[in-house]
Amino acid sequence: MRLAKTGAQWRPGRPSGSSPVLLVGVALVLGGGLSACTTPARQVDAKLPSAYEAPTGAPLGAQTLDQWWTAFNDPVLNDLITTALAHAPDARMAAAKLEEARATRQGQIRELYIPQTPLTGSAKRTDTDIIDQSGSGGFTLGGVTKTYSANFDVSWELDLIGRRAAARRVVDNDLAAARFSYEGARAALAANVAQSYFEARGYAVQLEDARQNARISQALYDVSAEKGRRGLSATTEGDRTAADLAQAQAQVAQLEAQLQAARRSLLILVGKGVDPLASLPVEPVLAKTPPVPAAAPAELLARRPDIREAAARLASASGNLNINELALFPTLTLEPGVGITKQISPSFLTPGTTQSTTSSAWTLGAGLSIPVLNIPKLMSDIKAQGARVEQAAVTYEQTVQKAFGETENALVQQAADERRVTLLAAGERRAAVAYEASRKGYAAGLTDLTTALQAEQSWRSSRTALTGAQTQALQRAVQTYKALGGGWSPEAVPSKPSAQ
Repeated sequence: MRLAKTGAQWRPGRPSGSSPVLLVGVALVLGGGLSACTTPARQVDAKLPSAYEAPTGAPLGAQTLDQWWTAFNDPVLNDLITTALAHAPDARMAAAKLEEARATRQGQIRELYIPQTPLTGSAKRTDTDIIDQSGSGGFTLGGVTKTYSANFDVSWELDLIGRRAAARRVVDNDLAAARFSYEGARAALAANVAQSYFEARGYAVQLEDARQNARISQALYDVSAEKGRRGLSATTEGDRTAADLAQAQAQVAQLEAQLQAARRSLLILVGKGVDPLASLPVEPVLAKTPPVPAAAPAELLARRPDIREAAARLASASGNLNINELALFPTLTLEPGVGITKQISPSFLTPGTTQSTTSSAWTLGAGLSIPVLNIPKLMSDIKAQGARVEQAAVTYEQTVQKAFGETENALVQQAADERRVTLLAAGERRAAVAYEASRKGYAAGLTDLTTALQAEQSWRSSRTALTGAQTQALQRAVQTYKALGGGWSPEAVPSKPSAQ
């Protein structure tokens, strides 16, 4: 259906008696009767227990959790994470994906609110040669005819049933999901940097202990070899200590390679993969593990970026379902337009000359579309999108449960790691006391060198076990902070995306 206006008079494009008001009224009646049939947003029961079944300590402030790495009081770690968040490939890739999502949203917003406005123009030249002309009552004039035209037509859909609002919700939720994915990638990067850093430091401490063990094994071998040459002990004693020495030296070589590989991996992770290893010194010292933080499971719904992303994707899927349902509704469009035409043709009255005619016209059209024959396909689309909504709901529920499980497991394991470190530290202190007593006895001539070296070796082995436990406890603490949703600030994410 179409209504056109030229000059100052209406020219109906349908039987008399109809009008744009009647057309709009028909659309309102048809659309209003269906507008209440859209499916409400899918809700998921994401209830979580009131507390974790794990030991917890003092609660953390929101700002501390946002930048949890500062709790380790390690300037090198702070610099590495800051550098990684600014220059690492993972961080730049996440930023590029977010920028892509923003640009996509800009185009979608313009498409929703700015009408389609094609500006068209044409130029035409016609050469007419009269080959034969007969009969009476008319004539055809030959020559060159030039025609120029320009038209500006607008198509604007009247959003009478909320189709544009539903599309806007989908666009906003898609951008929100992209933003949470960006924050999740950065939080994961910070955790990976911290874990790699503590791993490298653990290797550095273990390497120092392994070198000391190799020194002790070398000394034990020298003593046993000398005793064997003097006939004071069996030669097999020298063979045993030689095997111990070879094993200690192999351990040193292995840890040197592992430390070098860990330093290179850490440089790559922070975006400095081609820098020399000397640019990343790793001190053979382990930081003190922060205590197990206290937290409430319900906080995960706001703190975990993966949960926020899953919620946004569920809302987007529900919005797409509404769009598919609204496709069953009538569509009313306004189609105003304006055009100008100029024609230059040979003059009929004065041969050899031309005459020019310039005209302008404007139109005001309205169209009503009802998808009568497309209903079966549209119903199939609705059913398919409903299944996608259910998938998004299941994904959200699964994400919530997974986040709760990861957090509780991390809290339990961190508490266990702290107990293990405490026990091994006590054992290391006892071994150190025994070594000190043996050293003093050897200095006083009460014990031999072998006894003193064996006591030191036992102490060094206790230190190695403690170092491994401390490294694991530090890495577990990082996992706990990450599981709690640390590494980003939820307050920094706008509740409503801007129009840009």
